[in-house]
Amino acid sequence: MKKILITGGAGFIGSNFIPYFLEKYPNDMVFNLDALTYAGDLENLDSISSQSNYQFIQGDISDRDFVNSIFEAHQFTDVIHFAAESHVDNSITGPAAFVKTNINGTFNLLDAARNLWMSAPNVFNFEYKNSVFHHISTDEVYGTLGSEGLFTESTPYAPNSPYSASKAASDLLVRSYYHTYGMQVKTTNCSNNYGPKQHDEKLIPTIIRKCVLKEPIPIYGTGTNVRDWLYVMDHCKGIDLVFKSGKVGETYNIGGKNERTNIYIAETICSLLNEMLPVSNFDYNSLITYVADRPGHDQRYAIDASKLENELGWIADENFETGLRKTLSWYLDKYKKQTLSKTI
Repeated sequence: MKKILITGGAGFIGSNFIPYFLEKYPNDMVFNLDALTYAGDLENLDSISSQSNYQFIQGDISDRDFVNSIFEAHQFTDVIHFAAESHVDNSITGPAAFVKTNINGTFNLLDAARNLWMSAPNVFNFEYKNSVFHHISTDEVYGTLGSEGLFTESTPYAPNSPYSASKAASDLLVRSYYHTYGMQVKTTNCSNNYGPKQHDEKLIPTIIRKCVLKEPIPIYGTGTNVRDWLYVMDHCKGIDLVFKSGKVGETYNIGGKNERTNIYIAETICSLLNEMLPVSNFDYNSLITYVADRPGHDQRYAIDASKLENELGWIADENFETGLRKTLSWYLDKYKKQTLSKTI
Protein backbone atom coordinates (compact mmCIF):
# COMPACT_ATOMS: atom_id res chain seq x y z
CA MET A 1 0.00 0.00 0.00
CA LYS A 2 1.26 3.45 -0.90
CA LYS A 3 1.31 5.89 2.02
CA ILE A 4 0.98 9.31 0.47
CA LEU A 5 1.53 12.54 2.36
CA ILE A 6 -0.61 15.35 0.92
CA THR A 7 0.27 18.72 2.38
CA GLY A 8 -2.26 21.54 2.52
CA GLY A 9 -5.10 19.11 1.94
CA ALA A 10 -7.65 21.23 3.80
CA GLY A 11 -7.09 24.14 1.44
CA PHE A 12 -8.87 24.89 -1.81
CA ILE A 13 -7.16 22.64 -4.35
CA GLY A 14 -6.08 19.98 -1.86
CA SER A 15 -9.60 19.49 -0.50
CA ASN A 16 -10.87 18.97 -4.04
CA PHE A 17 -7.98 16.64 -4.88
CA ILE A 18 -8.13 14.27 -1.88
CA PRO A 19 -11.72 13.00 -2.37
CA TYR A 20 -11.05 12.60 -6.09
CA PHE A 21 -7.82 10.70 -5.41
CA LEU A 22 -9.27 8.42 -2.73
CA GLU A 23 -12.19 7.47 -4.95
CA LYS A 24 -9.86 6.65 -7.82
CA TYR A 25 -7.23 4.82 -5.73
CA PRO A 26 -9.05 3.16 -2.80
CA ASN A 27 -6.05 0.97 -1.96
CA ASP A 28 -3.77 3.93 -1.23
CA MET A 29 -3.47 5.48 2.23
CA VAL A 30 -3.63 9.29 2.30
CA PHE A 31 -2.27 11.40 5.15
CA ASN A 32 -3.44 15.01 5.00
CA LEU A 33 -1.04 17.43 6.71
CA ASP A 34 -2.44 20.90 7.22
CA ALA A 35 -1.72 23.69 9.70
CA LEU A 36 -5.38 24.80 9.53
CA THR A 37 -4.55 28.46 9.13
CA TYR A 38 -7.30 30.80 7.91
CA ALA A 39 -7.34 29.16 4.45
CA GLY A 40 -7.76 25.56 5.67
CA ASP A 41 -11.16 24.11 6.51
CA LEU A 42 -11.76 20.49 7.49
CA GLU A 43 -15.43 20.86 6.61
CA ASN A 44 -14.25 20.71 3.01
CA LEU A 45 -13.34 17.07 3.68
CA ASP A 46 -16.40 15.92 5.62
CA SER A 47 -17.29 13.46 2.86
CA ILE A 48 -14.13 11.37 3.41
CA SER A 49 -13.17 12.15 7.03
CA SER A 50 -14.23 8.73 8.35
CA GLN A 51 -12.65 6.61 5.61
CA SER A 52 -10.17 4.02 6.87
CA ASN A 53 -7.57 4.98 4.25
CA TYR A 54 -7.54 8.65 5.24
CA GLN A 55 -5.86 10.31 8.22
CA PHE A 56 -5.60 13.98 9.11
CA ILE A 57 -2.45 15.36 10.77
CA GLN A 58 -2.42 18.94 12.04
CA GLY A 59 0.95 20.63 11.89
CA ASP A 60 3.19 23.22 10.29
CA ILE A 61 5.62 22.29 7.50
CA SER A 62 7.92 25.10 8.64
CA ASP A 63 8.57 23.14 11.87
CA ARG A 64 11.52 20.98 10.86
CA ASP A 65 11.47 18.71 13.92
CA PHE A 66 7.76 18.05 13.49
CA VAL A 67 8.14 17.23 9.80
CA ASN A 68 10.98 14.82 10.53
CA SER A 69 8.93 13.14 13.26
CA ILE A 70 5.92 12.42 11.05
CA PHE A 71 8.09 11.01 8.26
CA GLU A 72 9.70 8.70 10.82
CA ALA A 73 6.36 7.72 12.36
CA HIS A 74 4.39 7.08 9.17
CA GLN A 75 7.08 6.15 6.62
CA PHE A 76 5.47 8.03 3.74
CA THR A 77 6.15 6.53 0.33
CA ASP A 78 5.22 9.66 -1.65
CA VAL A 79 4.55 13.37 -1.21
CA ILE A 80 2.11 15.62 -3.07
CA HIS A 81 2.90 19.10 -1.85
CA PHE A 82 0.09 21.70 -2.04
CA ALA A 83 0.73 23.59 1.20
CA ALA A 84 1.58 27.24 0.58
CA GLU A 85 0.80 30.79 1.48
CA SER A 86 -0.77 31.95 -1.78
CA HIS A 87 -2.50 35.32 -1.60
CA VAL A 88 -0.50 38.03 -3.39
CA ASP A 89 -1.97 40.92 -1.38
CA ASN A 90 -0.99 39.20 1.88
CA SER A 91 2.54 38.67 0.56
CA ILE A 92 2.86 42.41 -0.05
CA THR A 93 1.87 43.33 3.51
CA GLY A 94 3.52 40.35 5.25
CA PRO A 95 6.17 38.61 3.14
CA ALA A 96 7.87 36.81 6.03
CA ALA A 97 5.12 34.17 6.27
CA PHE A 98 5.61 33.34 2.59
CA VAL A 99 9.33 32.76 3.02
CA LYS A 100 8.70 30.65 6.12
CA THR A 101 6.06 28.38 4.60
CA ASN A 102 6.82 28.30 0.89
CA ILE A 103 10.62 28.16 1.06
CA ASN A 104 11.55 26.77 4.46
CA GLY A 105 8.54 24.45 4.56
CA THR A 106 9.32 22.99 1.15
CA PHE A 107 12.93 22.46 2.16
CA ASN A 108 11.87 20.63 5.33
CA LEU A 109 9.67 18.26 3.34
CA LEU A 110 12.32 17.61 0.71
CA ASP A 111 15.00 16.89 3.25
CA ALA A 112 12.79 14.65 5.39
CA ALA A 113 11.87 12.68 2.27
CA ARG A 114 15.51 12.41 1.22
CA ASN A 115 16.56 11.14 4.64
CA LEU A 116 13.82 8.49 4.65
CA TRP A 117 13.95 7.39 1.02
CA MET A 118 17.68 7.55 0.24
CA SER A 119 20.93 6.37 1.80
CA ALA A 120 23.16 8.48 -0.46
CA PRO A 121 22.86 10.60 -3.61
CA ASN A 122 21.19 8.49 -6.33
CA VAL A 123 20.87 5.53 -3.95
CA PHE A 124 17.31 4.69 -2.88
CA ASN A 125 16.41 2.44 0.00
CA PHE A 126 14.70 -0.54 -1.64
CA GLU A 127 11.19 0.07 -0.31
CA TYR A 128 11.29 3.66 -1.60
CA LYS A 129 12.81 3.06 -5.04
CA ASN A 130 9.60 4.31 -6.71
CA SER A 131 8.87 7.17 -4.31
CA VAL A 132 7.87 10.51 -5.86
CA PHE A 133 7.87 14.07 -4.54
CA HIS A 134 5.29 16.05 -6.54
CA HIS A 135 5.45 19.80 -6.04
CA ILE A 136 2.46 22.00 -6.91
CA SER A 137 3.38 25.49 -8.11
CA THR A 138 2.01 28.46 -10.03
CA ASP A 139 2.35 30.28 -13.34
CA GLU A 140 3.18 33.44 -11.40
CA VAL A 141 6.82 32.33 -11.15
CA TYR A 142 7.18 33.28 -14.83
CA GLY A 143 6.32 36.93 -14.25
CA THR A 144 4.11 38.76 -16.70
CA LEU A 145 3.31 38.53 -20.41
CA GLY A 146 2.63 41.14 -23.06
CA SER A 147 -0.49 41.02 -25.18
CA GLU A 148 0.72 37.88 -26.97
CA GLY A 149 2.55 34.65 -26.16
CA LEU A 150 2.19 31.89 -23.57
CA PHE A 151 4.21 30.61 -20.64
CA THR A 152 5.92 27.32 -21.45
CA GLU A 153 8.00 25.04 -19.26
CA SER A 154 11.13 26.72 -20.64
CA THR A 155 10.02 30.31 -19.91
CA PRO A 156 12.64 31.97 -17.67
CA TYR A 157 11.53 32.68 -14.12
CA ALA A 158 10.82 36.37 -13.40
CA PRO A 159 8.64 36.57 -10.25
CA ASN A 160 7.31 40.02 -9.40
CA SER A 161 5.73 39.62 -5.94
CA PRO A 162 6.98 38.17 -2.66
CA TYR A 163 4.47 35.34 -3.18
CA SER A 164 5.68 34.40 -6.64
CA ALA A 165 9.32 34.84 -5.59
CA SER A 166 8.81 32.41 -2.71
CA LYS A 167 7.17 29.88 -5.04
CA ALA A 168 10.00 30.29 -7.57
CA ALA A 169 12.50 29.59 -4.81
CA SER A 170 10.62 26.46 -3.75
CA ASP A 171 10.50 25.25 -7.38
CA LEU A 172 14.27 25.63 -7.62
CA LEU A 173 14.80 23.76 -4.36
CA VAL A 174 12.76 20.86 -5.75
CA ARG A 175 14.79 20.95 -8.96
CA SER A 176 18.05 20.92 -6.98
CA TYR A 177 17.05 17.75 -5.10
CA TYR A 178 16.63 15.99 -8.45
CA HIS A 179 19.92 17.15 -9.91
CA THR A 180 22.00 16.87 -6.73
CA TYR A 181 20.53 13.82 -4.98
CA GLY A 182 18.59 12.04 -7.73
CA MET A 183 15.31 12.37 -5.85
CA GLN A 184 12.34 11.49 -8.06
CA VAL A 185 10.63 14.85 -8.23
CA LYS A 186 7.91 16.26 -10.47
CA THR A 187 6.59 19.83 -10.62
CA THR A 188 3.37 21.26 -12.00
CA ASN A 189 2.79 24.97 -12.55
CA CYS A 190 -0.86 25.90 -12.89
CA SER A 191 -2.84 28.94 -13.98
CA ASN A 192 -5.49 30.61 -11.80
CA ASN A 193 -7.80 28.01 -10.27
CA TYR A 194 -11.47 28.54 -9.54
CA GLY A 195 -14.28 26.31 -8.32
CA PRO A 196 -15.90 25.02 -5.12
CA LYS A 197 -14.18 25.34 -1.73
CA GLN A 198 -11.98 28.32 -2.59
CA HIS A 199 -11.31 30.75 0.25
CA ASP A 200 -13.45 33.88 0.33
CA GLU A 201 -10.44 36.20 -0.14
CA LYS A 202 -9.86 35.15 -3.77
CA LEU A 203 -11.25 37.09 -6.73
CA ILE A 204 -14.20 34.96 -7.83
CA PRO A 205 -15.51 34.16 -4.31
CA THR A 206 -15.08 37.83 -3.40
CA ILE A 207 -17.19 38.95 -6.35
CA ILE A 208 -19.90 36.39 -5.54
CA ARG A 209 -19.93 37.30 -1.84
CA LYS A 210 -20.09 41.02 -2.55
CA CYS A 211 -23.03 40.45 -4.89
CA VAL A 212 -24.92 38.39 -2.31
CA LEU A 213 -24.30 41.08 0.33
CA LYS A 214 -24.92 43.87 -2.22
CA GLU A 215 -21.60 45.49 -1.34
CA PRO A 216 -19.17 47.26 -3.73
CA ILE A 217 -17.10 44.85 -5.82
CA PRO A 218 -13.46 46.09 -5.81
CA ILE A 219 -11.68 45.79 -9.16
CA TYR A 220 -8.00 46.78 -9.30
CA GLY A 221 -6.98 49.54 -11.73
CA THR A 222 -8.91 49.39 -14.99
CA GLY A 223 -9.77 45.70 -14.64
CA THR A 224 -7.86 44.80 -17.80
CA ASN A 225 -5.39 42.40 -16.15
CA VAL A 226 -5.68 39.01 -17.83
CA ARG A 227 -5.55 35.57 -16.20
CA ASP A 228 -5.86 32.08 -17.63
CA TRP A 229 -8.58 30.34 -15.60
CA LEU A 230 -8.51 26.62 -14.78
CA TYR A 231 -11.41 24.76 -13.19
CA VAL A 232 -10.14 23.06 -10.04
CA MET A 233 -11.21 19.52 -10.96
CA ASP A 234 -9.43 19.81 -14.31
CA HIS A 235 -6.34 20.77 -12.33
CA CYS A 236 -6.79 17.78 -10.01
CA LYS A 237 -6.93 15.42 -12.99
CA GLY A 238 -3.75 16.96 -14.38
CA ILE A 239 -1.94 16.53 -11.06
CA ASP A 240 -3.02 12.89 -10.93
CA LEU A 241 -1.71 12.27 -14.45
CA VAL A 242 1.67 13.82 -13.71
CA PHE A 243 2.01 12.10 -10.33
CA LYS A 244 1.27 8.70 -11.80
CA SER A 245 2.72 8.98 -15.32
CA GLY A 246 4.84 12.12 -15.69
CA LYS A 247 8.58 11.91 -16.26
CA VAL A 248 10.81 12.24 -13.22
CA GLY A 249 12.64 15.58 -13.06
CA GLU A 250 10.18 17.24 -15.45
CA THR A 251 7.89 20.25 -15.11
CA TYR A 252 4.40 20.30 -16.61
CA ASN A 253 2.26 23.41 -17.06
CA ILE A 254 -1.49 23.06 -16.47
CA GLY A 255 -3.68 25.79 -17.95
CA GLY A 256 -7.31 26.11 -18.93
CA LYS A 257 -6.97 28.10 -22.18
CA ASN A 258 -9.48 30.51 -20.67
CA GLU A 259 -7.93 33.97 -20.79
CA ARG A 260 -10.28 36.49 -19.25
CA THR A 261 -9.85 40.04 -17.93
CA ASN A 262 -10.77 40.76 -14.33
CA ILE A 263 -13.56 43.10 -15.42
CA TYR A 264 -14.97 40.38 -17.68
CA ILE A 265 -15.01 38.02 -14.69
CA ALA A 266 -16.91 40.55 -12.59
CA GLU A 267 -19.41 41.44 -15.31
CA THR A 268 -20.05 37.79 -16.18
CA ILE A 269 -20.69 36.82 -12.56
CA CYS A 270 -23.02 39.80 -12.13
CA SER A 271 -24.95 38.89 -15.28
CA LEU A 272 -25.26 35.25 -14.22
CA LEU A 273 -26.47 36.28 -10.78
CA ASN A 274 -29.06 38.54 -12.39
CA GLU A 275 -30.38 35.28 -13.84
CA MET A 276 -29.71 32.87 -10.94
CA LEU A 277 -30.43 35.16 -7.97
CA PRO A 278 -32.60 37.98 -9.38
CA VAL A 279 -33.56 41.01 -7.32
CA SER A 280 -36.38 43.21 -8.56
CA ASN A 281 -35.20 46.44 -10.20
CA PHE A 282 -31.55 45.69 -9.35
CA ASP A 283 -28.53 44.92 -11.54
CA TYR A 284 -25.51 43.38 -9.79
CA ASN A 285 -23.25 45.14 -12.31
CA SER A 286 -24.00 48.38 -10.47
CA LEU A 287 -21.82 47.11 -7.60
CA ILE A 288 -18.62 47.11 -9.66
CA THR A 289 -16.17 49.68 -8.27
CA TYR A 290 -12.63 50.47 -9.44
CA VAL A 291 -9.94 50.81 -6.76
CA ALA A 292 -6.23 51.72 -6.75
CA ASP A 293 -4.14 49.09 -8.51
CA ARG A 294 -2.10 46.51 -6.61
CA PRO A 295 1.68 47.27 -6.42
CA GLY A 296 3.58 45.24 -9.00
CA HIS A 297 0.36 43.90 -10.52
CA ASP A 298 1.25 41.52 -13.39
CA GLN A 299 -0.68 42.38 -16.54
CA ARG A 300 -1.24 38.99 -18.12
CA TYR A 301 -0.71 35.27 -17.46
CA ALA A 302 -1.43 32.53 -19.97
CA ILE A 303 -0.21 28.95 -20.04
CA ASP A 304 0.72 26.61 -22.86
CA ALA A 305 -0.36 23.15 -21.61
CA SER A 306 0.54 21.32 -24.82
CA LYS A 307 3.30 19.27 -23.15
CA LEU A 308 0.79 17.80 -20.69
CA GLU A 309 -1.78 17.31 -23.44
CA ASN A 310 0.59 15.69 -25.92
CA GLU A 311 2.64 13.54 -23.54
CA LEU A 312 -0.01 12.44 -21.04
CA GLY A 313 -3.30 13.02 -22.87
CA TRP A 314 -4.70 15.60 -20.46
CA ILE A 315 -7.62 17.71 -21.61
CA ALA A 316 -9.77 20.17 -19.65
CA ASP A 317 -13.39 19.09 -19.27
CA GLU A 318 -14.68 22.58 -18.49
CA ASN A 319 -14.48 25.86 -20.34
CA PHE A 320 -14.66 28.98 -18.21
CA GLU A 321 -18.38 29.56 -18.61
CA THR A 322 -19.43 25.96 -17.75
CA GLY A 323 -17.08 25.88 -14.79
CA LEU A 324 -18.27 29.27 -13.58
CA ARG A 325 -21.91 28.13 -13.49
CA LYS A 326 -20.92 25.14 -11.34
CA THR A 327 -18.89 27.43 -9.10
CA LEU A 328 -21.73 29.92 -8.67
CA SER A 329 -24.19 27.14 -7.81
CA TRP A 330 -21.85 25.80 -5.12
CA TYR A 331 -21.30 29.23 -3.51
CA LEU A 332 -24.97 30.18 -3.59
CA ASP A 333 -25.78 26.90 -1.85
CA LYS A 334 -23.03 27.59 0.70
CA TYR A 335 -24.29 31.09 1.48
CA LYS A 336 -27.87 29.85 1.67
CA LYS A 337 -26.86 27.24 4.26
CA GLN A 338 -24.92 29.85 6.24
CA THR A 339 -27.95 32.16 6.28
CA LEU A 340 -30.23 29.34 7.41
CA SER A 341 -27.85 28.31 10.20
CA LYS A 342 -27.83 31.88 11.56
CA THR A 343 -31.62 31.95 11.75
CA ILE A 344 -31.99 28.64 13.59
